[in-house]
Amino acid sequence: MSIDVSAIKDAQRKMWTIGDYPEIARTIAQVGELVAERADPQPGQDLLDVATGSGNVAIPAALAGAKVTGLDLTPKLLEVARERATEAGVEIEFVEGDAEDLPYDDRSFERVTSCFGVMFAPRQDVAAGELVRVARPGARIVVAAWTPEGLNGRMFRTVGSYMPPPPPELKPPVMWGNEDHVRGLFAAHGVELAFERHTVTFEHESAEAWLEHNERLLGPTIMAKAALEPQGRWDELRAELVELYSDGNEAEDGTFRARAEYLLTVVQMPA
Repeated sequence: MSIDVSAIKDAQRKMWTIGDYPEIARTIAQVGELVAERADPQPGQDLLDVATGSGNVAIPAALAGAKVTGLDLTPKLLEVARERATEAGVEIEFVEGDAEDLPYDDRSFERVTSCFGVMFAPRQDVAAGELVRVARPGARIVVAAWTPEGLNGRMFRTVGSYMPPPPPELKPPVMWGNEDHVRGLFAAHGVELAFERHTVTFEHESAEAWLEHNERLLGPTIMAKAALEPQGRWDELRAELVELYSDGNEAEDGTFRARAEYLLTVVQMPA
């Protein structure tokens, strides 16, 4: 694959550094708790949380007694994760690292997790292979990803339609939320797969206010605005996003309440 993946990852590191992703992560904390619950770490088991962000999975897993390592590409997020772990009273090893090149030996962990994280690795087959490689026989891997047809999946597709197209070899991150695609990613590894679909609910004063919230805090929205505003195209995309959020709005009192669907994949390694 003749792609400059280093440049892609540099851009991703910037994307999750600007704004305030830890604040965004607080609105989806329940998903991290569910990922940790499905991983079912037993006291003393080694668990690796890949693309840990601000620790939404790592902290509840550590509270359950697991020996947790959280890995992420973005130093700023790791700083927040360390602060949150200290506040929670748990010891977690946080490491700067790459989901496509995990710095661990084969068969190192009894549990491997990722919540809206590994989905952004450019080479999805490489990342899936790394999750399997570091998992021990009989281990469990749990991954949460936005579905293509859900609210956030449609948001990413709408934003992407205004940006330069990625190389055709690279699949959209939300394909980690497509069951058939995920089956293909793990087909060569002899694992058993189970899938669950869930939603997380976002609430705000209005659909417009929700977009304004994302303009301030969410890296992908901030970067899209910075790229498109000088071209005079941001207002057009902004109007499409307001329409998207308005269409998904279930509130009937003028406020905003919408559900975003995600896929939970549970991978069982052969013993």
